[in-house]
Amino acid sequence: MGRKWRWTLVVTAAVIAVGLVTTLAVNGLPGTGSSRTSSDNTQSEPSDAGSTPPPAGPERTGPEPRTVPAVRDWKAQRGTGWKPQPGARVVTDRKGPLADEADLLAEELELDTAGGKPRAGDVELRLTPKAKTGAEGYRLRTADGRVRITGAKQAGVFYGTRTLLQAVRNQELIADGEVRDRPDRPQRGFLLDIARKDYSADWIESRIKEMGDLKLNQLQLHFSDDQAYRIASDSHPEIVSDPHLTKKQVRHLVDVAASRHIEVVPEIDSPGHLGTVIDEHPDLAVRSASGEVARGAIDIGKPKAGKLVDDLLREIDDLFPSKQWHLGGDEYPPLLSDDPESSYPGLASVARDRYGDGAKIQDLATAWINHRADTVRKLKRMPQVWNDGMHAGGVVKPNRPRTVNYWTGKEMGAREPADYFKEKWKIVNLNDEFLYYVLGEPNDFTYPTGERIYREWTPAVVRHDKAVPDRWAGRDRILGARFAVWGDISNAQTTQQVADGIRLPLAATAQKVWDPREPRLSWKEFSEAVPEQQ
Repeated sequence: MGRKWRWTLVVTAAVIAVGLVTTLAVNGLPGTGSSRTSSDNTQSEPSDAGSTPPPAGPERTGPEPRTVPAVRDWKAQRGTGWKPQPGARVVTDRKGPLADEADLLAEELELDTAGGKPRAGDVELRLTPKAKTGAEGYRLRTADGRVRITGAKQAGVFYGTRTLLQAVRNQELIADGEVRDRPDRPQRGFLLDIARKDYSADWIESRIKEMGDLKLNQLQLHFSDDQAYRIASDSHPEIVSDPHLTKKQVRHLVDVAASRHIEVVPEIDSPGHLGTVIDEHPDLAVRSASGEVARGAIDIGKPKAGKLVDDLLREIDDLFPSKQWHLGGDEYPPLLSDDPESSYPGLASVARDRYGDGAKIQDLATAWINHRADTVRKLKRMPQVWNDGMHAGGVVKPNRPRTVNYWTGKEMGAREPADYFKEKWKIVNLNDEFLYYVLGEPNDFTYPTGERIYREWTPAVVRHDKAVPDRWAGRDRILGARFAVWGDISNAQTTQQVADGIRLPLAATAQKVWDPREPRLSWKEFSEAVPEQQ
């Protein structure tokens, strides 16, 4: 081969190499989190008439947004993508319903807010009531140097802002393309036991913000138990423990939660778990045949007991505007004995007097929850109860409507999930094998891991590690799930250790209630995408 031909090949190869390096520098690698836009690629702002054409896009598409939960549907398009630039704004009707969402996103991305028409570089938030997104779904489109997030309802648009925020934080940009996203389950939550372990208002607020980023929409506060009653009360101040949340603090937390489209679900657990109340009202304690006091069990045969709990329920009406309220119903000590009627003959006698010779203490307990459910329904709330408070058979039947929170297949009287489905109850999944973080790990509990939830659990796995049949697994029967933190051995961890310990399990739960399908990301990839703590 002659020198002239060899020189021509060298020059040609050099030109090709320079072109390839330039293309990769502009476009990044497809399908990875390393794709970036260069500051040289920012678009010039078009005139008001829109006469300035957008710059030509690159030849490659960018990566799927890396978010938790992962987006359900992503269609990539060629383009330079979007990232915050000087002068960019979050645009929406400043007097409209999305103003708060715009303010929050602008603060997080260090942008300004504006009304009017969006310009190049802006993020637009828009409600489209006729959009087929559902109440919590959204569409996010990135093109021509702009981002538009739309949804039929405010919650959906808010979740779209979470996707944008996480993509920017994890990948420095969001690539051009379209996200179509919606949750699989309507109830997606976190339960926090603040009765047995005190958590500051600031700590709870941080968890609320963390939940918002994960697109969770319910915080259940278990604030009454044998150890403490942790919310201020004017009707019964004698039962309030120190430290506790003031009503002002509760209202602030509820407002912060509402700004993230999270409802705060109160739980006053009864007729068990009322030790703090009974300490101040010893005449309402239940005694066995031997005279022993059943810790935490209120005397459900006494009308005074029902009035006291109803007083507390009515008092919190103006604190918790959420639709869902939890009434407890679990682990009533007299029903945990081998022979309740012999062990607690006083309660057994009241049951027979009220409901006939065939009635038992479980009928008295069922009637107790029925009355509390009637109280909260009059407040226009939907009652929720623990599954072991829903007794099989009996003279008195649970009234409707209510939701059953299934947590255990271990407790005495706990029934298989199939029993509840056959009776046409709707369930929220709190499977204690996967979703219970019990401080100190008593009673064979172990701290759950995010990886196990991510790999093995879905909302259909209601009891132990087996999924229910498909006919019961849909969102019309299993409404969702909550990850729970219980303070059984309260000093086993500090509040910071709790926050650190639940970060990945909570994120994994959020992923599987948003989209229970087999995850596309490996556990390592998923865990690296989980937002940092607030």
